[in-house]
Amino acid sequence: MVEDIHGPIRPVAKRHRRLLVVIDDSPESKIAVRFAAARAVHITGGGLILFHCTRPGEFQHWMAVADRMREEAREEAEELLAGVSQRLNDYCGVEPETVVAEGEPQEELVKYINSRDDVFGLVLGAGAEAGPGPLVDYFTGAAICDLPCPVFIVPGHMTYDQVDAMA
Repeated sequence: MVEDIHGPIRPVAKRHRRLLVVIDDSPESKIAVRFAAARAVHITGGGLILFHCTRPGEFQHWMAVADRMREEAREEAEELLAGVSQRLNDYCGVEPETVVAEGEPQEELVKYINSRDDVFGLVLGAGAEAGPGPLVDYFTGAAICDLPCPVFIVPGHMTYDQVDAMA
């Protein structure tokens, strides 16, 4: 039985493994990204992908208005991700990749994860007050069976000190 566990040592190929974390303005997102960044530093070949999803414009009757709203939402998302990226670099030296998608967050996350072969895990922050949140609800249900990676859920009530001690 021990032989099954301790088989011959095989060479470990160099690989890039990235943690994917969803970024928004919520407190639980801040805790999740801190956890993800601290863990990414410890993963051989590790990195971090910051993901933000904007919803499609609601003013479809006015294409110029919808286009401008879409453009503004993308600019805001890019500013948010740039700020988080800078703070992460200052915190632990990680230089994350950033992704802005448009659509329904659950669907866009699944599409993005399935389009990559280097996503090591999806990191989500669970809400501290009013339930875990829609992404945690979605990815802890049947959708988890179709993911090619594990899901890490960080409780939103954790402090930075608690996250740093764990990571």
